Amino acid sequence: MPGLPGDGRTPSDVSPIPTSAVHAAAAPLRTRAGDYFQDLQDRITGALEAEDPGARFREDVWTRAGGGGGRTRVIVDAPLLEKGGVGFSAVHGELPDELAAQVPGQGRDFFATGVSLVLHPRSPRVPTVHANFRYVEKGDRAWFGGGSDLTPCYLVEDDAVHFHRTWKAVCDRHDPAYYPRFKKWCDDYFHLAHRGETRGVGGLFFDYLDGDLEARFAFVRDCGAAFLDAYLPIVRRRRDEPWGDAERRWQLTRRGRYVEFNLLYDRGTVFGLKTGGRVESILMSLPLQARWGYDEQPPPGSPEAALVDVLRQPREWVR
Repeated sequence: MPGLPGDGRTPSDVSPIPTSAVHAAAAPLRTRAGDYFQDLQDRITGALEAEDPGARFREDVWTRAGGGGGRTRVIVDAPLLEKGGVGFSAVHGELPDELAAQVPGQGRDFFATGVSLVLHPRSPRVPTVHANFRYVEKGDRAWFGGGSDLTPCYLVEDDAVHFHRTWKAVCDRHDPAYYPRFKKWCDDYFHLAHRGETRGVGGLFFDYLDGDLEARFAFVRDCGAAFLDAYLPIVRRRRDEPWGDAERRWQLTRRGRYVEFNLLYDRGTVFGLKTGGRVESILMSLPLQARWGYDEQPPPGSPEAALVDVLRQPREWVR
């Protein structure tokens, strides 16, 4: 959950909650945020089940030893989704000293609530997608964070444009400066430095949105409401396209890159593991299958090479 240094903000830059807000608004906001994220989980899982007839999410309700808990919903081996997870959590307690020093706010007491999802479709023609929206309090500080990014195995420019255009429209309703800032933040954050490539074609990433928390909450709610509009039209356009063994092999290679990012770089994974979170819920983002060959390079001019070119040189999809 810590922010991205590349955005030019450090934990010490996050504004304190006004003294009056600590007593008058913090507790009600955490409740309203948690209620919203639970409802968003319901809406997203309901829509995905409607897209994948006969498939149902398994739900696990869990408690965290240090305080709080959540509910994790996972689909495995369904016709549309080979593996998909949509999780809600609201946790509180004390951060370990090492992590507390990296997160803004005084002391070690924290509260965090949010919804996080990763969907790995069965078809190599349908992109993987991730989204996360959260609210965090620590000591005298509070903020919202989140975002969504698209990870195709095969580049379809119209899909990337649609995805980015949806998020730009949301941003523009709140602040025209949001989209260019959060798009770049996404490209910088979801970057596999050891590979020299981004995880996918990007989207939005933001953290430490503080100040007017009611305005920030309105923006996050708008983002949550837009997720299905950003993703489902792509699913419907690509799900029936043919594919074979070669496409499947490439898909599993790209999923290997997904695993590398989540285990090496993802701050949400680190935060969950270091705060004693439920391991199965934290690692639900990993694909059902992945592969690692040796020095495999896509042939020049191939559809696979076209994707890698974009991952090495991120584009501006909309302006």
